[in-house]
Formats: sequence, structure tokens, C-alpha cells
Amino acid sequence: MSDLRIRAATPDDLDTVLAFWKTAAEGTSISDDREGVERLVARDPGALILAERGGELVGTVIAGFDGWRCHLYRLAAHPAYRRQGIGSALLAAAEERFVGLGGRRADAMVLTRNETAHHAWRAAGYTPEEKWRRWVKPLTG
Repeated sequence: MSDLRIRAATPDDLDTVLAFWKTAAEGTSISDDREGVERLVARDPGALILAERGGELVGTVIAGFDGWRCHLYRLAAHPAYRRQGIGSALLAAAEERFVGLGGRRADAMVLTRNETAHHAWRAAGYTPEEKWRRWVKPLTG
């Protein structure tokens, strides 16, 4: 993994990230557009973490911290590079960020149907919290 570079995204990366998610991420989000990701990077410049190999984007994770809770979204590795430690390296960077910000516990958004991801999250030490259910309400049309 010595050739893997982990860094925070910049505004110049956003189009590449959005295209990457269409290939590598499972499912879509209401915020998966340029405006949404621009807002994220502007508000919290360290939240969108990228993994690159040879200048190519091979993984992402969003490590959002609201001052109270640590939230993980969009952990994705390029299909051609899976099972090579990219997800683990991204999670380590996210967890290091959280600890540095004073976070105490991280939670992850993981699609119920994404069984492959369940195995990866368990291997990283995360467990589902069955007593909670996520409730959502879109705020825009």
C-alpha cells in the first residue's frame, strides 16, 4: 500500500469524484450532485477523503463530524482495486480525523441490501445497531 496516497479532496476533484461514485459506489444519494459535494467541501474541507494510486482516484470516504457525532458515508473502492486495503486505509484516515476532532464513536451509512459491504464493515470492527432505524425526509423537491 506504499503507493497509495490518502488526501482531502479539493474543489478541483469534484467532477472526478462524482464520476467515480457512478462506477464504484453502491446506490445514489440526493446529495450526489456538484452542488451538494461543493457544499460539503466548502463547509468541511477535510471531510471528503480520497485514495489515489498513480494519480488515479481509487477510493473515497466522507468522514463528517458535526461537533458531536462522527458519520461515515460513501466508502467506495474502484471495482478493479477492491480487496487491496483501500477501504481499510480510508477508514483509518477517517477514524484518525475523528479522534483528532474529539469524536468518540463513528457510525456508517450502509445499504441494507449491500451484503458485500456488510462483510467489509464487520471486518473493520463496525457492527449494525439494530435498535435504531434511520428516518429521512427530503427537504427539496
